[in-house]
Amino acid sequence: MYGAILGDIIGSAHDFTGYKSKDFPFFHAKSYFSDDTVLTVAVAEALLDTMGKSDEVISQHLFDSLRKWGNDKYPYSLYGGGFVRWLESNDPKPYYSNGNGAAMRVSSAGWLFDTIEETRRIAGLTAAITHNHPEGIKGAQSVASAIFMARTGKTKEEIKYYIVKEFGYDLSQTLDEIRPDYQRDESCEGSVPQAIISFLESTSFEDAVRNAVSLGGDADTLACIAGSIAEAFYGISFDLKKECIARLPVDMIEVIGRFEEYVVFH
Repeated sequence: MYGAILGDIIGSAHDFTGYKSKDFPFFHAKSYFSDDTVLTVAVAEALLDTMGKSDEVISQHLFDSLRKWGNDKYPYSLYGGGFVRWLESNDPKPYYSNGNGAAMRVSSAGWLFDTIEETRRIAGLTAAITHNHPEGIKGAQSVASAIFMARTGKTKEEIKYYIVKEFGYDLSQTLDEIRPDYQRDESCEGSVPQAIISFLESTSFEDAVRNAVSLGGDADTLACIAGSIAEAFYGISFDLKKECIARLPVDMIEVIGRFEEYVVFH
């Protein structure tokens, strides 16, 4: 989960800028967490609270946690318009979104379960609370699957093959081919493949995040997704974890601590 949050924090400084280079300071005054982090934490808390429970119970906790973190705790975190309306509604329903919000908040699902089938099922639940469009669900499931495979020792070639075969994403382009004409795209189909390629072409966690930011698109979310997979593949240094924690409030740190403890001891 650190990888997703760090990607968000690092990418946020370049969001809406169209920045097209890998040459930038990793942290500076504009490095802050956004809605990507808030909702990543919200999903993680809900999943931790419902391990071994039914899908109905998990879905209800996801609903409650997204509302709590989005409405009560961090209501001004620049959420997408559809999600804002969902938060403000007196009777919120899934709104058939294909947005990449489904993919950026799913990282904990890639770590908490023992099989890729269960990982995909739970990832689908995390998306369907709001993003019940097939592309929204696919985006969440593909990212969670990549994380699961990366943390269980699969190679990049195996991860790429699985994602292409199971989800139909085109991962054949290189970043150098994508970058010149790529523009901000907040859909899953227009950002998840590019984030996965950012990981596939990387040589380290840091390089994956730099790759994602350099595309000049939805920088915080691209880096959040790429970083979430890269953490599972490369790991993250203690120093980067310290940098992450230093930029987060106590309530988020508490959830991250619970998550880390569960991953280590289960």
